[in-house]
Amino acid sequence: MTSQPETTSGAPRKLHVRRAPKYVPFLIAGALAGVATAAIFTYMFPVNGDFEASSVFGLFTVLLVLPGAGLGAIVALVLDFRGRRRTKTLIAEALPDDERNAAAETA
Repeated sequence: MTSQPETTSGAPRKLHVRRAPKYVPFLIAGALAGVATAAIFTYMFPVNGDFEASSVFGLFTVLLVLPGAGLGAIVALVLDFRGRRRTKTLIAEALPDDERNAAAETA
């Protein structure tokens, strides 16, 4: 991610560049970890005659998906915070619009 330029166009600009995680994959991974934990809890205990295994799995899934997604969000926030500490400041210079810089713009 980059920040907004600090100076006007034409002059060299300072840009702050850092790595930032995408939150959705972390949320999905946390939710899947909740589903896996629900499966472990379901089949770890002996079968009860009052409830079927699928209904117990569904209950544990509903109870553990949201905390799992929350845990994934916390991991993403920690990684984002660590990325902010490692921010680098770069100087970008504008290139004139002519045919000599066409290859540099597509690189």
